Amino acid sequence: MELGYILAGLVVGFMVGLTGVGGGSLMTPLLIFGFGIPPLTAVGTDLLFAAFTKMGGIWAHWRHHTIQWRVVGLLALGSIPATVIALQILKLLQIRGVQLEGLINTALGIALVLTALALPMKSWLQRIAEKDGLPRSLQPIYSLRWEPRFTTVSTVVMGAVLGFLVTLSSIGAGALGAVVLLYLYPGLRTIQVVATDIAHAVPLTAIAGIGHWHLGSVDVALLGSLLLGSLPGIYVGSHVGVNIPERAMQAALATLLMLVGIKFIF
Repeated sequence: MELGYILAGLVVGFMVGLTGVGGGSLMTPLLIFGFGIPPLTAVGTDLLFAAFTKMGGIWAHWRHHTIQWRVVGLLALGSIPATVIALQILKLLQIRGVQLEGLINTALGIALVLTALALPMKSWLQRIAEKDGLPRSLQPIYSLRWEPRFTTVSTVVMGAVLGFLVTLSSIGAGALGAVVLLYLYPGLRTIQVVATDIAHAVPLTAIAGIGHWHLGSVDVALLGSLLLGSLPGIYVGSHVGVNIPERAMQAALATLLMLVGIKFIF
């Protein structure tokens, strides 16, 4: 079965390299439906899997000065407390003997559906930002040194939503986080959005993953096998993806995630 986990890491890593979508939306459903891993263990293990696989990205973007640390701080101001609250809720429910499978499955379904909707929205917002003119509602009437109070508060609130959802489902730190940044900060370049999203996702998934480890919902052997397969998969996928139309990949992936999300919910 260890070989199967390595192959799963390889496949998911390949898809991440191919599409750029976070591994959580692919790995967690695969572990549950493909290998019969309990939902809580699948979520906890995948959170640390995501943290490890994205750590290298922070270093690369930090060297190129593309991370907007103020935005990362605002997101974390909401996401980290929300993560701690979500973990405490899971702990209390465990102590009371409540079956968490239904809660986790519902959270997974919601996160997958939102991710499926976020993929085309992300592309649309990117295309708008790349044009010379922006619609009035998306014009960057601020700089990153000073933002309207609405933008600051919205960033913290959306960080909290992401933190709570990611802790319960391991999904959303990538695609949903990018959409939030593209909408609230349309003046950012695409590379800055990617860098800032990764810089926020790593501590979020790491803290949530460590919390799940304390809850006993992380399979360390499984985590090692997934990481072993994912690294070469990401490398190969990133090279193959250059020759495949992005819209076709995102449409197929969004449809798949939507179907899997609906299955989790119902």
